[in-house]
Amino acid sequence: MSASGPSKPLDLAIVGGGISGLTFAIGLLENGIRPTIYEAAAHFGEIGAGVAFGPNACRAIAKISPKVAAAFDKCKTANTFESKGNTWFDVRIGDERRADKDGYVKPGVKVGDLLYEILFSSNDNRGGVHRARFLDELVKIVPDGVAKFGKKLADISDATDGSGDVVLHFMDGSIAQHTAVVGCDGIKARTREIVLGKDDPAATPVFSGKYAYRGLIPMDEAIKLVGEEEAQNSQFYFGYHGHLLTFPIEKGKTMNVVAFSSAKEWKNPNWVVSTSKEEMQADFAGWGPKVTSIVGAMQKPDIWALFYHLPASTFYKDRICLLGDAAHATTPHQGAGAGMCVEDSLVLSSILKDAKTVDDIKKAFVAFDQVRRPRTLKNVVTSGEAGQLYEFELEGDDLDQIEKNQRERMKWIWDIDLDEQIEQARKIYQGDRAKM
Repeated sequence: MSASGPSKPLDLAIVGGGISGLTFAIGLLENGIRPTIYEAAAHFGEIGAGVAFGPNACRAIAKISPKVAAAFDKCKTANTFESKGNTWFDVRIGDERRADKDGYVKPGVKVGDLLYEILFSSNDNRGGVHRARFLDELVKIVPDGVAKFGKKLADISDATDGSGDVVLHFMDGSIAQHTAVVGCDGIKARTREIVLGKDDPAATPVFSGKYAYRGLIPMDEAIKLVGEEEAQNSQFYFGYHGHLLTFPIEKGKTMNVVAFSSAKEWKNPNWVVSTSKEEMQADFAGWGPKVTSIVGAMQKPDIWALFYHLPASTFYKDRICLLGDAAHATTPHQGAGAGMCVEDSLVLSSILKDAKTVDDIKKAFVAFDQVRRPRTLKNVVTSGEAGQLYEFELEGDDLDQIEKNQRERMKWIWDIDLDEQIEQARKIYQGDRAKM
């Protein structure tokens, strides 16, 4: 871990040391504020495999710190083919049930053939990373002593010394006192329960009706299955109540696979459960040879139930603020969840740059909530719609309507003016300060 520069005397706690917590901490450090990260695990670590960052997320990364941008560039993988440099995903129909008796889904296009491609609206940086690799690089940026491990949050109370501080109570019986707290503890956030109240339906995650099989296939093997172009560039395969996506990660050494299916409910208390290869293949029976070959190559499959948050009425309460998945956990269908978290980190750390008092911190939380909540909650809603779109549940299996819908739905995410977001937040922050 690297050394840190001078710090301002703002004593902020961050609960959670994932991508949200670390990017926010780095943003604070860049602005001269040294936080304390409380991580429940014994060390930093991420579960999952590949995660995508769109151009909006990469602009946020660069604005947080050149060090974060360098960490991303070290880990990222984009489409391999130069001709696919501006392609988000190639779209194909993977389900043979959508084809006619000759295998065509529309004139000249068979199951598995390219139907259309979705292009990015700019040439800005973007790409996929392996979560754990990216986290490892972020950890190197954070100074020694910033993180405290084995600290699972139990509760937050008000200090009794007249300071107005908050006291964090941990499951190991220890406590910590800070000026304010930012909850970055993910979809199962304890901080969310505290801010919203346990009786609020939005306080706890709900099942989305979708689950996913996740897996990695060595690129050499993937090329044998579907050919170079499809293996080395991002692909969507749509079908009835299921879809599959692939994209290269680890500098093109690996093809990341996520195969989605549907269920009315999720009864297992665990969100990640092992399953048999036979059960996974049964979910994609009736699909074309490309999808079935990809699914067949996935070893030791796990099922990941996809949960999300109902809209929160607020992202803050007094001196506690929610950020990232703790505020707006979403399904992954627009590939924008992690990007929204990084945007959050940029905006809140930028507002707090000028904070010098407790009241300033409160006003920063108000400004963050007003600017970020509408955008991030919109992503939660539209991501759910996207999952339905890919599985013939939103526009049916009308391929023309699906294409029209998909071509437009990502632009508001990618084309965000982050400087404008920061400026809006600062105006609210400064206006609230002026009223004091």
